[in-house]
Amino acid sequence: MSTCCSKGCNCDEKKEEATVVMTTTPFLNLQDRMGAWKARWGIGRMKFIVVPGVYGLGTPDAASPVLVTANYKMSFDALRKELVGVHAWILVLDTHGINVWCAAGKGTFGTAELLRRVADTNLAQLVTHRTLVLPQLGAPGVSAHEVAKQSGFRVVYGPVRAKDVKAFLDAGMQATAEMRRVHFTVYDRLVLTPIELVGAIKPVLIVLFVGFFLSYFGLVHLGWMDLIAFLGAIFMGAVATPVLLPWVPGKAFAFKGWFLGMAWALVAAELALGQGAALFRVAEMLLILPAITAYLAMNFTGASTYTSLSGVLKEMKVAVPLMIAAVGSGAILLVVERIFLR
Repeated sequence: MSTCCSKGCNCDEKKEEATVVMTTTPFLNLQDRMGAWKARWGIGRMKFIVVPGVYGLGTPDAASPVLVTANYKMSFDALRKELVGVHAWILVLDTHGINVWCAAGKGTFGTAELLRRVADTNLAQLVTHRTLVLPQLGAPGVSAHEVAKQSGFRVVYGPVRAKDVKAFLDAGMQATAEMRRVHFTVYDRLVLTPIELVGAIKPVLIVLFVGFFLSYFGLVHLGWMDLIAFLGAIFMGAVATPVLLPWVPGKAFAFKGWFLGMAWALVAAELALGQGAALFRVAEMLLILPAITAYLAMNFTGASTYTSLSGVLKEMKVAVPLMIAAVGSGAILLVVERIFLR
């Protein structure tokens, strides 16, 4: 019987000792790559998944390794494409379409789901060994000793990056120091910025609509310079801050965003003064623009390996009230400016 578990996955379903096994290959097709590109831009992002279960890669047997990953298709594809020539089982957990790193933090790539998937797939009937290879970034969500206690399978943590898995297996499941090192390069951060921009579209449109409405009815006075300043703040928060993250002063993401936002606000203010803007407008820019970039930069914490959940919550508790106060003060100045400069 032939089925398809997801777009571009090319999986067949067969019965092996009461175990449903799907098959896949290490080769990505155009549909896989287009799906990944669309997911980067938030197009069908939550539908970019594969069916949880066990997959045969190549021609695995009872002694082949079992590699565990998330059912976010980009995570699944990132693993399988690095395993050309490898015969292995891939155990896919139901992480609700979330990648390993984020799912481990949310608990969906966790002990309970791993135990459930081992039991549901009858994995003990499929392999003679009792070893599960998990990605290192999934460690925060999994209690290895509990998995061993309840399933009989021991957990071995593989390398951080999928590209090192083949070498890890060839070395007898021994990781080098470099395989354990977490890198978060400029490229790694840059490829995450499209989804940050997409996430900002809705609030941006709302702000633009409100600004147009207020300006049309003469409640405030906004022009092209204000639009450029606003869009520049979006760029600084959603793109510039993530890309320049290690080099921007400060530890908190909100502060990093505020720092770059203030730099942009000073440039925008200088341009506005050159066009004859009042000091009111300068004050408004210095209050509102950094707050916008700080907010967008703070959103990036969820995609970063630099932060912990407790650190994010602590940062939000301090930063969010300050952002609200800054934007509120800037909005009040907009109204006051309109009253005094009629």
